[in-house]
Amino acid sequence: MESGGGGQLRTCADGAGTRFTQTEPGSPHTPLAAPRGLRWVAPPPRPLRPALRSCPFPPRSRAPVRAKSDCEFTNGTERVRFLDRYIYNQQQFLHFDSEVGRYEADTQLGRATAEGWNKDPAFLAQRRAAVDTFCRYNYGVAQTGKSGSQTHSHLLVCSVTGFYPGAIEIKWFRNRQEQMAGVVSTELLQNGDWTFQIQVMLEMSPQRGDVYACQVEHVSLREPLTVRWEVQSDSSRSKLLTGVGGFVLGLIFLVPGLVIYLRNKKGWELPLFPP
Repeated sequence: MESGGGGQLRTCADGAGTRFTQTEPGSPHTPLAAPRGLRWVAPPPRPLRPALRSCPFPPRSRAPVRAKSDCEFTNGTERVRFLDRYIYNQQQFLHFDSEVGRYEADTQLGRATAEGWNKDPAFLAQRRAAVDTFCRYNYGVAQTGKSGSQTHSHLLVCSVTGFYPGAIEIKWFRNRQEQMAGVVSTELLQNGDWTFQIQVMLEMSPQRGDVYACQVEHVSLREPLTVRWEVQSDSSRSKLLTGVGGFVLGLIFLVPGLVIYLRNKKGWELPLFPP
């Protein structure tokens, strides 16, 4: 994508390094459009259809902004969910969920961009339609061309909520080896009752026999809490194009007599490119 001013070329790439572009001329499916004021620079043509996006790059920053589009399928294409995520400095700061129907800021960095994009009805309509024009369309393409040895990228989500204080450490392991690549965390969020929540996601390509584990360490735990997920058989895995493993750990409750303290910590904000 080329920014509106300055002539500097910047692009968005999904987490796996794959780029999707438009299909052959005359396709009945309309590609997603960008908000007004932005121009697209398309990569070389490939068979799958793109989920186009604009990139909210922070100015004067050299850290890369990653953009990921995910499709979740249940019972084939009976139920489809489209997710569009933006990640800066290994932290998700903005996302779109087709089940919500609008952009939501995960951190202060994405707030202005979310507000600007949510004011564009045509752009939001294109995003909401992505469950058909992007997800279901590409599901058919992938089903036609897949081979028996092909593996798909999965996303495991470790969601921890209801803990206090906010200091917490969450790690992903594959066959007892800590995973660093493909790990993305949301911002630490307040629940409104002095407790916190956070999600740590791992992008992975499952192989039969692999065992994944989410490990949580917190001051209220006597020992680390671990939840494991084992790769399913091929027959079970074939029901999903993109699998999502969700771990919801309601792990810490306020104990009677616990001394609760509040920490006032002044935060800092990254500058945001206005929408």
